[in-house]
Amino acid sequence: MRRRTLGAFLPLVLVAATAVPAPAVADPAPTAVSALTKSVQGTGSPADHGATANWVVGYEDHATTNGAATITDAVGAGQAFQPGSLHVPPGWTPEWSTDGSTFTGTEPASGVTAVRATNPAAGPDATQLSGALTPPVQAVTTATGGDGFSPLLHRTPAGVLQAWNIFHHLGTTSPKVVCTELATGQRCPGGPWPKVLNTAPGPLGTLGAGDIASTMVEQYVRDPAAPAKVYYPAVTATSAGVGCLDLAAAANCGYWPLAALGGSPPVNSVGGFVESGGNLYGVLTSGAVVCWTIATQSACGGQPYAPILPSANQPYVYGALTLAGGKVFASTSGAQPHLGCFDPATAAPCAGWATARPTGPAGNVTYNAYTAYDTSGAPVGACSSTAGGTNTTTCYALDGSALAAPPGMAALPPGVITFNPEVITDPTGHLRSYLAIWSGGYQGATVCHDWATAAPCAGLPNPITHPAAAGGNTRDYGYAYDPPSGCLIGLGDAGVLFSMDPATGATPCVRSGGQVTLKPGDFYCDGGSHVQGYTAARLTGVDPANVDFAASRVTVVDQDGVEVPTPGFAPDGSVDLTGVSVAAHPSITVTTTLVLHSAAGFGGSLVVDYAGDAPQLCFRTTIATDCAVTSVANTATGTDSTGSFTSNTVTLPVAPGAACTPKVKVDKEICASSSAAKCGPGGAGPWAKQAGVGFLGLLNATAYWRITVTNEGPVGITSAHVVDSVERSCQTGPFTLGAGESKQVFCSTYALLSLFPITNQAKVKYVPVNVPAGTPYSYSAWSSAKACSLLCVL
Repeated sequence: MRRRTLGAFLPLVLVAATAVPAPAVADPAPTAVSALTKSVQGTGSPADHGATANWVVGYEDHATTNGAATITDAVGAGQAFQPGSLHVPPGWTPEWSTDGSTFTGTEPASGVTAVRATNPAAGPDATQLSGALTPPVQAVTTATGGDGFSPLLHRTPAGVLQAWNIFHHLGTTSPKVVCTELATGQRCPGGPWPKVLNTAPGPLGTLGAGDIASTMVEQYVRDPAAPAKVYYPAVTATSAGVGCLDLAAAANCGYWPLAALGGSPPVNSVGGFVESGGNLYGVLTSGAVVCWTIATQSACGGQPYAPILPSANQPYVYGALTLAGGKVFASTSGAQPHLGCFDPATAAPCAGWATARPTGPAGNVTYNAYTAYDTSGAPVGACSSTAGGTNTTTCYALDGSALAAPPGMAALPPGVITFNPEVITDPTGHLRSYLAIWSGGYQGATVCHDWATAAPCAGLPNPITHPAAAGGNTRDYGYAYDPPSGCLIGLGDAGVLFSMDPATGATPCVRSGGQVTLKPGDFYCDGGSHVQGYTAARLTGVDPANVDFAASRVTVVDQDGVEVPTPGFAPDGSVDLTGVSVAAHPSITVTTTLVLHSAAGFGGSLVVDYAGDAPQLCFRTTIATDCAVTSVANTATGTDSTGSFTSNTVTLPVAPGAACTPKVKVDKEICASSSAAKCGPGGAGPWAKQAGVGFLGLLNATAYWRITVTNEGPVGITSAHVVDSVERSCQTGPFTLGAGESKQVFCSTYALLSLFPITNQAKVKYVPVNVPAGTPYSYSAWSSAKACSLLCVL
């Protein structure tokens, strides 16, 4: 729940000393200690054996400043933790323990005895999420460690922007994957970097020698269900196929072969990938098309498909792939560069593309294939730019007819090599392609083409060089666009990571950005209603005077990707979200793109908040089926900057089920001794079911009874009463008996003068432990004993 502290300033008054004693000064009020509130749901009370209990703990954070917080909850006796059931609020890290003291961030397969949630920056407002604002990215002149290709961007849950990179054309055992934090220009945690790649899943750097080689032109596809997983073209000692890199886990996540190396025409490597209809497509050096399905992680039926390009017996595919109009276009160099087209709908060459089209003279080389668009932004074909003695850029329509080439590319001098572009939409709605180039007189540069105007991008030099990054020696390979900041992140042959403003071409890109997805319902796990409404997004740690709010923008989209209207930035950098309905938009993603006046000394976060109840931690347990378990309990503990605290203890009674119905036995006996001293409590008797003739007379016509009640289990009984059909003094209760316990009741009947036998019987009425209030009594069977007169033997 949001908590604010209101304070008042009192004036300081100086007075002359007098004999009047000064008033006592009260000690400051102690800071309120945070609190945990424990509850259980899903079982009713009492619960059944084998039932599932959902334990809920709410955390009321009374801290006045941010600081580390921990909530720990032990699994109580008589229950077992249900795997996968731990839920912690966003921003908290879940942990598990099998011994109650040592915790790990990976859930054990079994044996969990305690759970924990930690937050390094819990504070007075527990209903908010924050993400780091990316500082303007300076050139990383220490280099990324190798011959980098296009960067892969990944934002951690804390909002830290990382640039990942797989060095290209390196052998299997060479370290080739590296991660850099763009905010600092330093390597990501978990070094040393770079690390090898492996076919086996597992954390990077833990699987021994590398066994994956990288290709010449690397194109990556994100898993739509898990965007931190990246699929890349890979080669092993025996095959070409799909490699998987998990950026979030810093781990290998598999390899799937698609084609064996060798053969005729020879398969030496693979180019690609691009995604269409849930499948990845690539091209082999043989010219054949390979295909892999993301959802099933398996090769498509019938692949590799027939060649769409001439075979090129070269170590790598010198070319690339692109998508246009649902078709896959691929380029290759070979003796002469060509462009081919594959139709996924027919798994064959596109209509009008029975043979590949040339894109440049013999001897030229290409490293690209990129989509051509009309002035409305619709894809209409594909282009390929080739390098050689005479540079050429050739474009073809979907049907194979010729298209006009982008003039900026057509004007490049000989020897300039070109790589695939990053395509973005500028603030005016124009679709732009930013193509990386170098060589032929350029140390590294960018060509920008505006498809809306069919001309070079207005207001930008053509090409755009980067003198502020490593003196301009960047040797560009490719770029990745970061929507929150609005910056292009570049990388190239020089291994220098740098940023560029796509609107001005300036390096570094003096922009910042952040993105936070807030789903208030994720803070709770008891199924209740706890959210009042969104409040605001705001910039923290940012000097508003350094932000050009008129040029900056903030966008809010909901869970369906639909933009939600908001007022925009206030002068202090906040955004009012009170008009956004939680019911209509249960999840929102706030993205800020900030244009700065200066890159110096920048830092800060984007915070998005809502008003609601205290966040909750939950986990589920299975109550034991052991009948000896008659109740389960749970208590949580916590620590934060206010100190240590403990929740209330919740004790849940467990009702006996059908397998736990107590078995109560009653044995009614009569004393068969002529001595009354032997017929009371502890008396030797003997005790029998029938007293012999003459005993009653000897004992002054008194019958002494013993009633033995035994609970044979498996659970206890309560509210037990002996019911006697003849003798009121035999009736006793209430009493309780645990499983396996017995109780004896002694009583007597005086003046039995009848000549006829007297039969006395008893039973017990009782209630099993932990049954719901109002449950009717259960009864044992009757047990009888007989007091005989002369007629017993007649």
